[in-house]
Amino acid sequence: MYSCCACYGGGAMKILMICTEASPFAKAGGLADVTGPLAKALRRLGHDARLVIPRYGFIDPEHFGLTLAIESLDVPYEETTHTVRIMEARLDGQVPVYFVDCAKLFHREDIYGYADDGERFVCFSRAAIEMLKHIHWQPDILHCYDWHTGIIPNWLKTLYKGDRAFASTAALFTIHDLQDQGIFGWRVLQVAGVAQHGFIYHPQISELDRVVDLTARGIIFADAITTISERYAQEILTPEYGEKLDPLLRERQDRLFGITNGIDQDVFNPASDPHIARLYDVSTLSWRIVNKTALQREAHLRVDETVPLIGMVSRLAAHRGFDLLAETIDHILRLGIQFVLVGTGDQHYHEIFTRVARSYPQQAAVFLTVNADLAQKVYAGSDIFVMPCRAKPGGVSPMIAMRYGAVPVARETGALADLVKDWDPATRTGNGFVFKEDDRWALFAAVVRAIETYRYKDIWRAIQVAGMSADYSWERSAQKYVEVYQKALAFKKETTT
Repeated sequence: MYSCCACYGGGAMKILMICTEASPFAKAGGLADVTGPLAKALRRLGHDARLVIPRYGFIDPEHFGLTLAIESLDVPYEETTHTVRIMEARLDGQVPVYFVDCAKLFHREDIYGYADDGERFVCFSRAAIEMLKHIHWQPDILHCYDWHTGIIPNWLKTLYKGDRAFASTAALFTIHDLQDQGIFGWRVLQVAGVAQHGFIYHPQISELDRVVDLTARGIIFADAITTISERYAQEILTPEYGEKLDPLLRERQDRLFGITNGIDQDVFNPASDPHIARLYDVSTLSWRIVNKTALQREAHLRVDETVPLIGMVSRLAAHRGFDLLAETIDHILRLGIQFVLVGTGDQHYHEIFTRVARSYPQQAAVFLTVNADLAQKVYAGSDIFVMPCRAKPGGVSPMIAMRYGAVPVARETGALADLVKDWDPATRTGNGFVFKEDDRWALFAAVVRAIETYRYKDIWRAIQVAGMSADYSWERSAQKYVEVYQKALAFKKETTT
């Protein structure tokens, strides 16, 4: 058990994490793998962290042990109200999780992708705030995730400004990917109850006075802002990565912090992973070869312990660097290596890499699927793990790859820049192979360097050990979040005194 008081000189905090996804209840992307583990790590540090998510129709109350917390809660919605229920469960028996249950808004097949998404998540956000008046628990921090909850910091400065219950409550707004901003029309302001305040005017962002950008509102009104890597926090200050919000972010950069998330090191552990052929750790790294040959058999490749095997687990999309890879994969395969790809994405890349697998049946295998078990086998069986991303805000994949002893080849961007350090033969430091340019031949050169280095087994082992020995735990990330929570509270105090 970690002690917050000992580490930070402050008392335990109450933190409500307001989000649209949390595993195992609801998952559409990486957000689901962040919220629950962070809440558990915060509780291990001595803080009272809780979650609130929508109760989607596919969340089975009986399966997850949901109980009724509030039978009827009227949530303001434009000129009327929506009546919702609040249900409750425990995540791994530790973290209280509240569920906003409204059949009209959330009992649908998918989490996102509906014409009324703006109204749906504004109503969810309002319910998350209103329920606090009934459960007799008042958080110090409202941790709001992405555009879906971006209206909440706005409310604390408007609708709830005179509410004594929220007088000392700070809002932290976390951005996972600026490409998805939650842009809607005037009606969302009406539903949110802030239409009287109108659109936002910014001299350098003309679009803001014509649309409702919920991410922009989170940035403007939050007491502090985080994103999911230190490098990405710097990148989004520039026009190249800022998605037109960089002027706004530069104005608030004193309140912008990058925190790399962790991974669950109990789940992603080659010493206990039930999905791989042979368990191993850093002291038994030679046993890892069994996983390589098992992957070769499953992929119907030639079984050869000596050939370098390159793996990828990724969405097939241009921003993940698949345009660069498509232009170089033939050259890479002609070097005599093997290649295994797992993932789905753009049909254009499905067709390209299906043709690659047919052209090189003994060298290349492509699994167009999202399969967690198979992904684990790729992490455990690959020698090299390629990530040529054009933009990579978060860094779960490189952490898992290095934890399993797969050496990354990565472009220097986002979380990849924070996590993957280029191997330097002179100093014998580094944990992977890095290229900077958004260029196919830069990718090819980095792959060639990795393949050439693979021939020297002692050096390769040192690179693997460097990656496997690093701390990717959620405790490390949670400690940084606690520091930002405390800064958010200090910023809040400054603006109210």
